[in-house]
Amino acid sequence: MVAVLIPAMAHGLKPERLAQIRQALDLQIDRRTLERWRQWWLGLFVESSFWKEARARFMPPLCPQSLPWSLCLKFEVEERRDRLLELLKYLSPITTPAAWPERVR
Repeated sequence: MVAVLIPAMAHGLKPERLAQIRQALDLQIDRRTLERWRQWWLGLFVESSFWKEARARFMPPLCPQSLPWSLCLKFEVEERRDRLLELLKYLSPITTPAAWPERVR
């Protein structure tokens, strides 16, 4: 699933990718929802104080235009699925409503 969803988020929602996502999730997720997620990664996330501080962890720097794919590659999510948990832990400071105003906007 990660291998299908993340490239779509990073490189756009072509009809084939959308069909693969819907099949993998076994539900009819709206294209607009995926577009909002993509815009969040490429817009709000990149401009967030969280990312401006956290991106220093990565050398060489990650390409902001390929987020979240570049994060998945750095965390080696495709090679080791258990690494997805590490990525989610890394992102956890921005996942609570209390953190949104100072971390994401």
